[in-house]
Amino acid sequence: MVDVRSQVEAVTRTLRTDTVDGAASRIQTIAQDYPAGIDDVWKATTTADRIARWFLPVSGDLQLGGRYQLTRNASGEVLECTPPSDGSASYRVTWEFAGSVSWVTVRLTSLGSDRTRFELDHVARAADLPAGMWETYGPGATGVGWDQALLGLALHLGALDGRISPEEGEQWALSAEGSMFSRAAADRWADAHVADGADPDDAARAADATFAFYTGQTLGA
Repeated sequence: MVDVRSQVEAVTRTLRTDTVDGAASRIQTIAQDYPAGIDDVWKATTTADRIARWFLPVSGDLQLGGRYQLTRNASGEVLECTPPSDGSASYRVTWEFAGSVSWVTVRLTSLGSDRTRFELDHVARAADLPAGMWETYGPGATGVGWDQALLGLALHLGALDGRISPEEGEQWALSAEGSMFSRAAADRWADAHVADGADPDDAARAADATFAFYTGQTLGA
């Protein structure tokens, strides 16, 4: 059993529509504090053997200028990499998936010897999003996926009791517990959508579509 409610409450989510490098962009930010020192969280999020234990198997050259490949998922290039120093660390990569390119930045901030804040920005150019995707799913399409990733990291770092291996993740997502998690996460991304100026009814419909997608349901069924 996983305490779904506690995990959803532990995560902060924001959405911002802004201009990045001259292009209208959607900027999603998700963050959580973990009960581990910054060096351990850095290793958990930058080394292949640790990433595979909570997210997905990854191959490639995980250093500045190198390229990575997540199994059956995104690939990309490591654009920036700043290991822990003076209580902070960060890296930035391209996120290349289904023919489009977006950008992911991870920032770590030490909150003490055994506590670290993990913050992730996902920046996508509005013009590069697949036609109709944003109108149908809003920020939940990618947001709930990142919620799942932070859940995996929370279990890995001991912020949450329970165990879901990456291999079990897809099956768990279709379980009653997983469905509850997807519903709550989709609704929280709808809140972020409204805070960024979306019509509440549109945001709610997008959350319903996101929930249906992540739980293998037909919308309206």
